[in-house]
Formats: sequence, structure tokens, C-alpha cells
Amino acid sequence: MKPTIKPDCPNFSSGPCAKRPGWTIQSLQGALVGRSHRSKPGKAKLADVIHRSRKILGIPDDYRIGIVPASDTGAVEMAMWSLLGPRGVDVAGWEAFGLGWVTDLQKQLKLPDVRVFKAPYGKLPNMTEIDTDRDVIFTWNGTTSGVRVPNADWIKDDRKGLTICDATSAVFAMDLPWKKLDVVTWSWQKVLGGEAAHGMLVLSPRAVERLESYTPSWPMPKIFRMTKGGKVEEGIFLGDTINTPSMVAVEDAIDSLVWAEQVGGLSGLLSRSRANLHAFERWVERTPFIDFLAEDPATRSNTSISFKFVDPWFTSQSPEDQAVTAKKVSSLLDAEGVAKDVAPYRDAPPGLRFWGGATVETSDIEKVLPWIEWAWKQVKG
Repeated sequence: MKPTIKPDCPNFSSGPCAKRPGWTIQSLQGALVGRSHRSKPGKAKLADVIHRSRKILGIPDDYRIGIVPASDTGAVEMAMWSLLGPRGVDVAGWEAFGLGWVTDLQKQLKLPDVRVFKAPYGKLPNMTEIDTDRDVIFTWNGTTSGVRVPNADWIKDDRKGLTICDATSAVFAMDLPWKKLDVVTWSWQKVLGGEAAHGMLVLSPRAVERLESYTPSWPMPKIFRMTKGGKVEEGIFLGDTINTPSMVAVEDAIDSLVWAEQVGGLSGLLSRSRANLHAFERWVERTPFIDFLAEDPATRSNTSISFKFVDPWFTSQSPEDQAVTAKKVSSLLDAEGVAKDVAPYRDAPPGLRFWGGATVETSDIEKVLPWIEWAWKQVKG
């Protein structure tokens, strides 16, 4: 039977993600439009984002937090181009974005000493093989695979290298061990459900020391420069951003952070996201045609929750036919207005991908589950 109850919000995209519950365009009425971001109230808005982020996430007081151009991608690039070179680099890639950093290291920066630790979709590399006396680049959560690192035990406390962590689909949904991480990046468009365009960059004192003691041999684009006269540009980490930010996006970030505080801060956000994953876990246990893409439950993401079809009818198809079948399922869910943007990333195996971050209500996930079963039966026939 075709279900009759639809999710209140059908937006399950993995980026930009669902807005916080109750969000309306009126939430942006305080935006400082038409004013300079360098004005006193403009800087105060930017500083507010930094302050609230530090408080909610428990970022150490001696870590610097900046708002930088070009979303999470810009923040990671900024870190790589500014910090890498003095040591060999170990990089882990098990999905599209992590593998993208491999490409940048080898083909753009052309660093001579790069070791790559790869794993196929659904798996995680052996992180214990990574040497943290070298510089390290990794994603905490693989947004396109639904596979995350379960912990940071493999990172030494007395490491000599820097750890650069792309945490864009993890931060605010997974508990990050800040003292193990020297550079952390994210964007507002993921767990906060904010608008895109800007990235967040967190630097440990060890990362700042590298900035002030090392000058890369390659030309440095203006928007990547974080030092002047051999000293870190402190303004970047006080709200004086490198290029002009959207004050509408800034207002939306503030709105998201205020909401995060209202739902219990970090513990509340983590609880909401974990509840979403648990709802899917209970469903998968009783549903024979589908399974998580992450093979090890310990590495299963609670944000970019990725699925594969395991029905023999599906697995017996050619890869091309599997892609067509999976697309039919996601397209049907979209057409019914019950699940928008749940097709997998273009490089990922055929299946489905649902966002489970804190802005998604568990009740909406529970309402969409019968629709997935119905869509599957319609496509399979």
C-alpha cells in the first residue's frame, strides 16, 4: 500500500542541508545588509559567530578560529598551501573529498614526499599505519561514503607533525578531540544547516608556530595568506575576514548557533543526530533489501548516512543497470515530495544517501521509511 503520511520536511540533502526546525526567512531580518563587514557592528557579527562556535564546540582558548573564503574547501586549501612542505605528508582518502586532497598534494602542490592511504567506498584505511610525526591530512567523516573515523587514538599526543582535519560533515554532530587536531575546517552548510560560501578554520598553537616559522616555496594567492612580516594576521581570527563575507550568510550562521544553544549545545546536537542514525539502524535490521554502505558499524556515519541495495535482484544487475535502478528509487521519492536530494554522490556506489544531522527531525526519518519501501517495490515490480 502506498503510504499516506509524509515527512513534515522532505529535505534530506547532504549539503546544503536542511534548515533548522522552525526556520523562516524572517530569521534573517537582523542581517547587516548594506553595511561594511569592517564596520563596528559588522565585525561584532563575525566575532559573534567565532565566539558561539568556540563555546558550543568546546574549542580550547589558545586555538584560533577564523572565517575564511570558499567554504570548507577554501579552508582546507588555505591550510595545505600555507602549512605543508617542511615534513613528509600522510593523507587518508576513502571517498571523493579525501581523494581530492590527494590530487591537490600530488598534482598541484607537487610535494615530493607524500604517502597515500586509500580504501574503497564503504571501508576505512588502516589509520594506525599513519605516522603522525609526519604531517597528516584526513576527513573525519567521509561525506560521500558515510564512513567516518571512530576515534583519534592513532594520533600521538607528542606528535611532531601537524594533523589537518576536514571535519565539515562531522563538527557539531561528532565529538572531536581538539587536542589531537592542529587544523580543523568546516562550513556552515552542513550540521548547522546554514548558507554556504564561507569556511571556518581552526588553528592550534602548533599550527600557528608552523605559520610563523615556515615560508612556502610556491607563490601564495592573496586569499590564502595568513601571515604578515613573519607573524600570524590576528585580525583573521577576530572577525576581520580576508575577503568580503555575505552578511546574510553570517546572520544565518548566528541564527543556527543560537538554535544549537537552545537544543542543549553540543550534547543536544549529538543526541539529535545519533537518534536519526538509530532510527535508520532499527529499520535496516528488519529490511532485507538494503544495508549501510559502511561495512563496519564502528565507522558508520550519523550524518551522511549512506545505503546500498543488497537484494539479489539488484546485485545481479550490471553496474550500469544498478545505477539506473537506484536513480529510479531516488527520483520516485523526489517526485512524491517525501525525500529530496537523496541520490548518492556521483562517484559513490548506487544506493541512497540521507542526511542525519541535527537539523533533521527523527520523526521525519521515521515517516520516510515506509516510502522507501514503497518506492523500492514500485521499481522492482
